[in-house]
Amino acid sequence: MELPDRDICYRALQSRDARFDGLLFVAVTTTGIYCRPVCPARTPQLGHCRFFGSAAAAQEAGFRPCLRCRPETAPDLASWRGTSNTVSRALALIAEGALDGEAASVGSLSERLGVGERQLRRLFLRHLGASPVAVAQTRRVLFAKQLIHETRMPITAIALAAGFGSVRRFNEIFRDLYHRPPGSLRRKDLAGSAPSKPGVTLRLRYRPPYDWESMLAYLQARAIPGVEVVENGTYQRTVEMDGFAGSVQVQHSPESESLAVAIFFPSVRALPAIVTRVRRLFDTGADIETIDRHLALDPLLRPLVAQRPGLRSPGGWDGFELAVRAILGQQVSIAAARRLAGQLVARYGVPVPHRNVHHAGLSHTFPSAQRLASAECLGLAMPGARQLALKALAEAAVTDANLFRPFGTIEEAVTRFRSIRGVGEWTAQYIALRALRETDAFPASDAGLLRGAALMHGARSNPGSLLKRAELWRPWRAYAAQHLWATQADSIPERRNYD
Repeated sequence: MELPDRDICYRALQSRDARFDGLLFVAVTTTGIYCRPVCPARTPQLGHCRFFGSAAAAQEAGFRPCLRCRPETAPDLASWRGTSNTVSRALALIAEGALDGEAASVGSLSERLGVGERQLRRLFLRHLGASPVAVAQTRRVLFAKQLIHETRMPITAIALAAGFGSVRRFNEIFRDLYHRPPGSLRRKDLAGSAPSKPGVTLRLRYRPPYDWESMLAYLQARAIPGVEVVENGTYQRTVEMDGFAGSVQVQHSPESESLAVAIFFPSVRALPAIVTRVRRLFDTGADIETIDRHLALDPLLRPLVAQRPGLRSPGGWDGFELAVRAILGQQVSIAAARRLAGQLVARYGVPVPHRNVHHAGLSHTFPSAQRLASAECLGLAMPGARQLALKALAEAAVTDANLFRPFGTIEEAVTRFRSIRGVGEWTAQYIALRALRETDAFPASDAGLLRGAALMHGARSNPGSLLKRAELWRPWRAYAAQHLWATQADSIPERRNYD
C-alpha cells in the first residue's frame, strides 16, 4: 500500500501525531520492534526506521510488537479502506475465522470472494503489504496479546479464544515473537488473581471523533424487546453462536477513545467473532476524519458534517436479523417495526440462561433462520405478503449459508437479495448498507433520505436526482445517508419506502 512521504511519517512519529494512529506503524531496525506512531518511547533516528501500513506487514517483515504502545490496541483502521472492496470483504471473513483451523486455506477464501487465489494475494500485498495468511496470524497474535494484557483468562483459554490450533503452537509463536512465554506478558496486577466480576472485558479503540449520542439514539429507537436494552448510556444485547447463548454490554470510554465491551459467553472460541460483530455494529473501524472531510466537500452536506462530527454508520449484529428488521420495517414506522420484531422474538426466540445475562430485560436470542423457515405460520399482525417475504428470506438463508457474507460486488449483492420474494431495491440496498457494511450502499428511494435532502436543498427531491447528487459522495454514500437521516432524527420517524 502507498504510505505518505517518509519524511511525513517520521514527523508524525516525532510529534506522536494521533491522526496517524492505526494508519501506519514504525519498525526500528536496531531493536527489531514495531510501534504505533504515538509510542511514548524515545524517537529513533530516521535511518533506523521502516514504515508500514499495517501491523501484519511489519510482523511479516520480522519485527515484533512493542510492549509499551501495544499495537493490538491501535484503532482498527486501514488507509486503503474504500479503495479495495475485495480486500475489505476478505478482512471481514478473516476476522470471522475464515483462515483459522486446519481445513482453512487462502484458496477457499478466494473462492468465497469470487477471485483467483493469486489475485487475492496480489491485492493483499498491494493494499496491506502482507499475505492473507500473515494477516490472519497477526490478528490471532494481537488478539491473544490483548486478552493476556486486559483479562484474567487462563493462558490455555486465551490460546483457544484467539484461534490457535493448539496450546503448544501458541506458546511457540509467542516465544519466537516476544522471546518469552505468553504468561510473562500479563500485567502484574492481573497475574495470579481471580476475576473480580464475571465475563471478559476488552477495550476497542476507535479514531475520534465519535458521535456516541447519535449511535446510542439510533440503537435505542430500534431496540428489540427481549433482545436489546439501551439505558444509562449502555447498550446490551443477547448473543447466540454455535449453540451457545450469552450477552454483551457496550459502554463509551471517551477518555481512552474506546468502547468498553463486557462479554458474558460460555464458549471462549466465540470471542473473536463477538468482538468482530461489536466492531461492525458500532463502526469502530471508520477513518472518520477522511470520511467527514470528503463529504464536507459538498455544500449540501457540509453543515450536516459540522453539526455531527464523527457520525458513524451503524452496522447490523447479524445479517439475517438485519434483513428481517428491514422487511418488518417496510411501509411502517420504526416503533411499529420494533413491536413486530418483539412479537417475533417472543414466539420464536430461544430463552437465554439467566446466568449469562446481566439485565432482566434480556430474555431471548433473535430467532434463527431455521426456526422461522420451519414455522407453518408466523402469526404476526402484518400483511400476509410481508409474512411470506419473511418466510422466503428464512428459506434463502437456510439454503445459502453465505447469503449475508461479503463476497462479490455490491451490485451482485443487491441482485442476490432482490431474487428473494418481497425484497426490492430499497430493502436490498439497506441490507447491503447495514449487514454487509458496504460503505457505498445507498437506498436512494428511501422516504427519509428524500425528506432529508429536501430539507437541506430547500426543494423537493426524487430518487433520480438524489442518486445523481450522491455521485459526489462516493465511496462513502452510506455515511452521507446517515447524515441525511439524522436531520430528522429528533422529530420525524424514519419510514421505509415501498418495495
